[in-house]
Amino acid sequence: MSDKVTTSDPALPRLAPRRREVHKGDFGRVLIVGGSRGMTGAAVLAGTAALRSGAGLVQVAVPQECWQVVAACEPSYMTVPLPSDTEGRIALEARSNLELLFQTATVIACGPGLGQSDELVKLVAWINDTVICPVVFDADALNALGRDVSVLKGAPGPRVLTPHPGEFRRLVGDRDATIAVLRRQVMDFAKEHQTVVILKGHRSLVTDGQQLVENKTGNPGMATGGAGDVLTGVVAALIGQGLRPFEAARLGAHLHGLAGDLARDDLGETSLIASDLPRYLGAAFLSG
Repeated sequence: MSDKVTTSDPALPRLAPRRREVHKGDFGRVLIVGGSRGMTGAAVLAGTAALRSGAGLVQVAVPQECWQVVAACEPSYMTVPLPSDTEGRIALEARSNLELLFQTATVIACGPGLGQSDELVKLVAWINDTVICPVVFDADALNALGRDVSVLKGAPGPRVLTPHPGEFRRLVGDRDATIAVLRRQVMDFAKEHQTVVILKGHRSLVTDGQQLVENKTGNPGMATGGAGDVLTGVVAALIGQGLRPFEAARLGAHLHGLAGDLARDDLGETSLIASDLPRYLGAAFLSG
Protein backbone atom coordinates (compact mmCIF):
# COMPACT_ATOMS: atom_id res chain seq x y z
CA MET A 1 0.00 0.00 0.00
CA SER A 2 1.51 3.33 -1.05
CA ASP A 3 2.26 5.92 1.62
CA LYS A 4 1.22 8.69 -0.79
CA VAL A 5 -2.41 7.79 -1.16
CA THR A 6 -5.27 9.35 0.72
CA THR A 7 -6.85 7.08 3.31
CA SER A 8 -9.15 9.63 4.88
CA ASP A 9 -12.84 8.95 5.43
CA PRO A 10 -14.69 11.81 3.71
CA ALA A 11 -18.41 12.32 3.94
CA LEU A 12 -20.47 9.82 2.01
CA PRO A 13 -21.54 10.87 -1.49
CA ARG A 14 -25.23 11.49 -2.02
CA LEU A 15 -27.61 11.32 -4.92
CA ALA A 16 -28.99 14.68 -5.95
CA PRO A 17 -32.62 15.35 -4.98
CA ARG A 18 -35.04 14.48 -7.78
CA ARG A 19 -36.55 17.40 -9.62
CA ARG A 20 -40.30 17.45 -10.12
CA GLU A 21 -40.05 17.48 -13.92
CA VAL A 22 -38.22 14.20 -14.52
CA HIS A 23 -38.84 10.91 -16.30
CA LYS A 24 -37.40 7.41 -16.11
CA GLY A 25 -34.73 8.18 -18.69
CA ASP A 26 -33.15 10.65 -16.28
CA PHE A 27 -32.12 7.91 -13.86
CA GLY A 28 -30.11 5.61 -16.02
CA ARG A 29 -30.62 2.44 -18.00
CA VAL A 30 -28.97 -0.50 -16.25
CA LEU A 31 -28.19 -3.67 -18.19
CA ILE A 32 -27.56 -6.83 -16.16
CA VAL A 33 -25.76 -9.60 -18.08
CA GLY A 34 -25.78 -12.93 -16.26
CA GLY A 35 -27.82 -15.90 -15.19
CA SER A 36 -27.52 -19.52 -16.23
CA ARG A 37 -29.22 -22.83 -15.61
CA GLY A 38 -29.52 -23.24 -11.84
CA MET A 39 -28.35 -19.69 -11.12
CA THR A 40 -31.23 -17.52 -12.30
CA GLY A 41 -31.65 -16.06 -8.81
CA ALA A 42 -28.40 -14.11 -9.02
CA ALA A 43 -29.61 -12.13 -12.04
CA VAL A 44 -32.98 -11.56 -10.36
CA LEU A 45 -31.32 -10.23 -7.19
CA ALA A 46 -29.06 -7.87 -9.15
CA GLY A 47 -31.93 -6.57 -11.27
CA THR A 48 -34.26 -6.10 -8.31
CA ALA A 49 -31.56 -4.32 -6.31
CA ALA A 50 -30.91 -1.95 -9.22
CA LEU A 51 -34.59 -1.06 -9.28
CA ARG A 52 -34.72 -0.54 -5.51
CA SER A 53 -31.65 1.69 -5.81
CA GLY A 54 -33.35 4.15 -8.13
CA ALA A 55 -32.52 3.00 -11.67
CA GLY A 56 -34.96 4.37 -14.20
CA LEU A 57 -34.91 1.30 -16.43
CA VAL A 58 -33.41 -2.14 -15.84
CA GLN A 59 -32.89 -4.82 -18.47
CA VAL A 60 -31.80 -8.31 -17.44
CA ALA A 61 -30.17 -10.23 -20.29
CA VAL A 62 -30.02 -13.97 -19.60
CA PRO A 63 -29.82 -17.25 -21.53
CA GLN A 64 -32.85 -18.12 -23.63
CA GLU A 65 -33.27 -21.27 -21.58
CA CYS A 66 -34.04 -19.45 -18.35
CA TRP A 67 -35.36 -16.03 -19.33
CA GLN A 68 -38.97 -16.85 -18.51
CA VAL A 69 -38.01 -17.79 -14.95
CA VAL A 70 -36.21 -14.48 -14.52
CA ALA A 71 -39.08 -12.54 -16.07
CA ALA A 72 -41.60 -14.14 -13.72
CA CYS A 73 -39.71 -13.04 -10.60
CA GLU A 74 -40.08 -9.26 -10.98
CA PRO A 75 -42.46 -7.37 -13.29
CA SER A 76 -40.64 -4.05 -12.98
CA TYR A 77 -37.58 -4.93 -15.04
CA MET A 78 -37.37 -6.01 -18.68
CA THR A 79 -35.84 -9.30 -19.72
CA VAL A 80 -33.90 -10.17 -22.86
CA PRO A 81 -33.31 -13.78 -23.98
CA LEU A 82 -29.82 -14.50 -25.30
CA PRO A 83 -28.50 -17.51 -27.25
CA SER A 84 -27.61 -20.36 -24.89
CA ASP A 85 -25.03 -23.12 -24.97
CA THR A 86 -25.93 -26.75 -24.24
CA GLU A 87 -25.39 -26.22 -20.49
CA GLY A 88 -27.80 -23.28 -20.21
CA ARG A 89 -25.17 -20.53 -20.16
CA ILE A 90 -24.89 -17.47 -22.39
CA ALA A 91 -23.22 -18.48 -25.67
CA LEU A 92 -20.51 -16.50 -27.43
CA GLU A 93 -22.87 -15.87 -30.34
CA ALA A 94 -24.83 -13.57 -28.02
CA ARG A 95 -22.36 -10.81 -28.88
CA SER A 96 -24.54 -9.52 -31.71
CA ASN A 97 -27.56 -9.33 -29.38
CA LEU A 98 -25.53 -7.59 -26.71
CA GLU A 99 -24.10 -5.04 -29.12
CA LEU A 100 -27.61 -3.71 -29.68
CA LEU A 101 -28.29 -3.55 -25.92
CA PHE A 102 -25.01 -1.73 -25.27
CA GLN A 103 -26.10 1.13 -27.52
CA THR A 104 -28.75 2.26 -25.03
CA ALA A 105 -27.21 1.20 -21.71
CA THR A 106 -25.96 3.81 -19.27
CA VAL A 107 -24.12 1.20 -17.20
CA ILE A 108 -23.64 -2.56 -17.41
CA ALA A 109 -23.36 -5.13 -14.63
CA CYS A 110 -21.83 -8.41 -15.75
CA GLY A 111 -21.40 -11.62 -13.81
CA PRO A 112 -24.25 -12.53 -11.42
CA GLY A 113 -25.05 -16.19 -12.05
CA LEU A 114 -23.05 -16.15 -15.30
CA GLY A 115 -21.38 -19.54 -14.88
CA GLN A 116 -18.04 -20.55 -16.33
CA SER A 117 -17.00 -21.74 -19.77
CA ASP A 118 -14.33 -21.00 -22.35
CA GLU A 119 -16.87 -19.05 -24.39
CA LEU A 120 -17.77 -16.91 -21.38
CA VAL A 121 -14.10 -16.09 -20.82
CA LYS A 122 -14.04 -14.72 -24.37
CA LEU A 123 -17.38 -12.95 -23.92
CA VAL A 124 -16.31 -11.16 -20.73
CA ALA A 125 -13.00 -10.11 -22.30
CA TRP A 126 -14.92 -8.76 -25.30
CA ILE A 127 -17.26 -6.77 -23.04
CA ASN A 128 -14.30 -5.28 -21.21
CA ASP A 129 -12.46 -4.47 -24.43
CA THR A 130 -15.36 -2.88 -26.33
CA VAL A 131 -17.84 -1.26 -23.93
CA ILE A 132 -17.35 2.47 -23.43
CA CYS A 133 -19.84 3.01 -20.60
CA PRO A 134 -19.04 1.92 -17.02
CA VAL A 135 -19.11 -1.82 -16.32
CA VAL A 136 -19.45 -3.47 -12.91
CA PHE A 137 -17.85 -6.93 -12.95
CA ASP A 138 -18.81 -9.47 -10.30
CA ALA A 139 -18.87 -13.20 -9.59
CA ASP A 140 -17.99 -15.42 -12.56
CA ALA A 141 -17.10 -12.40 -14.69
CA LEU A 142 -14.24 -11.83 -12.24
CA ASN A 143 -13.17 -15.45 -12.60
CA ALA A 144 -13.14 -14.97 -16.37
CA LEU A 145 -11.06 -11.79 -16.06
CA GLY A 146 -8.69 -13.68 -13.79
CA ARG A 147 -7.46 -15.61 -16.83
CA ASP A 148 -5.74 -12.40 -18.03
CA VAL A 149 -6.33 -9.50 -15.66
CA SER A 150 -3.99 -7.24 -17.66
CA VAL A 151 -6.83 -6.57 -20.13
CA LEU A 152 -8.35 -4.20 -17.57
CA LYS A 153 -5.56 -1.68 -18.16
CA GLY A 154 -6.70 -0.96 -21.70
CA ALA A 155 -10.42 -0.80 -21.06
CA PRO A 156 -12.15 2.03 -22.97
CA GLY A 157 -14.39 2.98 -20.02
CA PRO A 158 -14.59 2.88 -16.22
CA ARG A 159 -14.56 -0.55 -14.56
CA VAL A 160 -15.69 -1.53 -11.06
CA LEU A 161 -14.75 -4.92 -9.59
CA THR A 162 -16.58 -6.36 -6.59
CA PRO A 163 -14.60 -9.47 -5.54
CA HIS A 164 -14.90 -11.47 -2.37
CA PRO A 165 -11.51 -12.69 -1.03
CA GLY A 166 -11.53 -15.90 -3.07
CA GLU A 167 -12.17 -14.03 -6.30
CA PHE A 168 -9.55 -11.43 -5.43
CA ARG A 169 -7.00 -14.19 -4.81
CA ARG A 170 -7.58 -15.38 -8.35
CA LEU A 171 -7.25 -11.84 -9.71
CA VAL A 172 -3.89 -11.26 -7.99
CA GLY A 173 -2.69 -14.79 -8.73
CA ASP A 174 -2.07 -15.78 -5.11
CA ARG A 175 -4.46 -18.50 -3.98
CA ASP A 176 -2.80 -18.74 -0.55
CA ALA A 177 -2.91 -15.05 0.38
CA THR A 178 -4.40 -14.27 3.78
CA ILE A 179 -7.15 -11.69 4.21
CA ALA A 180 -4.60 -9.32 5.73
CA VAL A 181 -2.36 -9.65 2.68
CA LEU A 182 -5.26 -9.10 0.29
CA ARG A 183 -6.28 -5.95 2.14
CA ARG A 184 -2.75 -4.61 1.74
CA GLN A 185 -2.75 -5.42 -1.97
CA VAL A 186 -6.11 -3.99 -3.01
CA MET A 187 -5.11 -0.35 -3.46
CA ASP A 188 -2.06 -1.13 -5.55
CA PHE A 189 -4.10 -3.54 -7.66
CA ALA A 190 -6.72 -0.87 -8.35
CA LYS A 191 -4.07 1.66 -9.27
CA GLU A 192 -2.17 -0.72 -11.57
CA HIS A 193 -5.30 -1.90 -13.38
CA GLN A 194 -7.08 1.48 -13.44
CA THR A 195 -10.20 0.19 -11.74
CA VAL A 196 -12.37 0.77 -8.71
CA VAL A 197 -12.39 -2.25 -6.39
CA ILE A 198 -14.71 -3.22 -3.55
CA LEU A 199 -12.98 -5.99 -1.62
CA LYS A 200 -15.96 -7.53 0.13
CA GLY A 201 -15.97 -8.92 3.64
CA HIS A 202 -15.95 -7.65 7.20
CA ARG A 203 -15.23 -3.93 6.87
CA SER A 204 -15.14 -4.03 3.07
CA LEU A 205 -12.48 -1.86 1.43
CA VAL A 206 -13.32 0.51 -1.42
CA THR A 207 -10.51 2.01 -3.48
CA ASP A 208 -9.74 3.62 -6.81
CA GLY A 209 -5.98 3.32 -6.34
CA GLN A 210 -5.71 6.82 -4.89
CA GLN A 211 -8.26 6.73 -2.09
CA LEU A 212 -9.00 3.89 0.31
CA VAL A 213 -12.13 3.81 2.47
CA GLU A 214 -13.27 1.13 4.90
CA ASN A 215 -17.01 0.48 4.94
CA LYS A 216 -18.46 0.19 8.43
CA THR A 217 -21.94 -1.19 7.77
CA GLY A 218 -22.89 -4.83 7.41
CA ASN A 219 -22.97 -7.91 9.62
CA PRO A 220 -22.26 -11.68 9.56
CA GLY A 221 -25.85 -12.45 8.57
CA MET A 222 -24.93 -11.17 5.10
CA ALA A 223 -22.53 -14.07 4.61
CA THR A 224 -25.09 -15.84 2.48
CA GLY A 225 -25.39 -16.70 -1.19
CA GLY A 226 -26.67 -13.87 -3.37
CA ALA A 227 -25.74 -10.94 -1.11
CA GLY A 228 -22.96 -9.92 -3.49
CA ASP A 229 -25.36 -9.92 -6.45
CA VAL A 230 -27.46 -7.35 -4.61
CA LEU A 231 -24.40 -5.13 -4.14
CA THR A 232 -23.69 -5.32 -7.87
CA GLY A 233 -27.18 -4.06 -8.69
CA VAL A 234 -26.94 -1.24 -6.14
CA VAL A 235 -23.60 0.05 -7.45
CA ALA A 236 -24.72 -0.15 -11.07
CA ALA A 237 -27.89 1.83 -10.32
CA LEU A 238 -25.95 4.56 -8.53
CA ILE A 239 -23.57 4.92 -11.46
CA GLY A 240 -26.58 5.09 -13.77
CA GLN A 241 -27.90 8.03 -11.77
CA GLY A 242 -24.73 10.02 -12.28
CA LEU A 243 -22.37 9.15 -9.46
CA ARG A 244 -18.75 8.58 -10.43
CA PRO A 245 -17.68 4.93 -10.06
CA PHE A 246 -15.71 5.44 -6.84
CA GLU A 247 -18.54 7.44 -5.31
CA ALA A 248 -21.08 4.81 -6.37
CA ALA A 249 -18.91 2.05 -4.92
CA ARG A 250 -18.59 3.85 -1.60
CA LEU A 251 -22.24 4.71 -1.26
CA GLY A 252 -23.31 1.33 -2.61
CA ALA A 253 -21.23 -0.60 -0.09
CA HIS A 254 -22.61 1.58 2.71
CA LEU A 255 -26.27 1.19 1.68
CA HIS A 256 -25.91 -2.52 1.01
CA GLY A 257 -24.47 -3.07 4.47
CA LEU A 258 -27.05 -0.79 6.07
CA ALA A 259 -29.87 -2.74 4.42
CA GLY A 260 -28.32 -5.84 5.92
CA ASP A 261 -28.18 -4.24 9.35
CA LEU A 262 -31.82 -3.20 9.17
CA ALA A 263 -32.82 -6.69 8.03
CA ARG A 264 -30.80 -8.20 10.87
CA ASP A 265 -32.57 -6.01 13.41
CA ASP A 266 -35.92 -7.42 12.27
CA LEU A 267 -34.98 -10.98 11.36
CA GLY A 268 -31.74 -11.81 13.17
CA GLU A 269 -28.44 -12.79 11.60
CA THR A 270 -29.25 -16.48 11.30
CA SER A 271 -32.42 -16.07 9.23
CA LEU A 272 -31.24 -13.23 6.97
CA ILE A 273 -31.14 -14.19 3.28
CA ALA A 274 -30.10 -12.28 0.19
CA SER A 275 -33.62 -11.61 -1.05
CA ASP A 276 -34.29 -9.71 2.19
CA LEU A 277 -31.72 -7.07 1.24
CA PRO A 278 -33.60 -5.38 -1.65
CA ARG A 279 -36.65 -5.15 0.62
CA TYR A 280 -34.66 -3.09 3.10
CA LEU A 281 -32.89 -0.86 0.59
CA GLY A 282 -35.67 1.73 0.74
CA ALA A 283 -35.23 2.08 4.49
CA ALA A 284 -31.45 2.22 3.99
CA PHE A 285 -31.78 5.12 1.55
CA LEU A 286 -34.07 6.92 3.99
CA SER A 287 -31.69 6.32 6.90
CA GLY A 288 -28.64 7.29 4.89
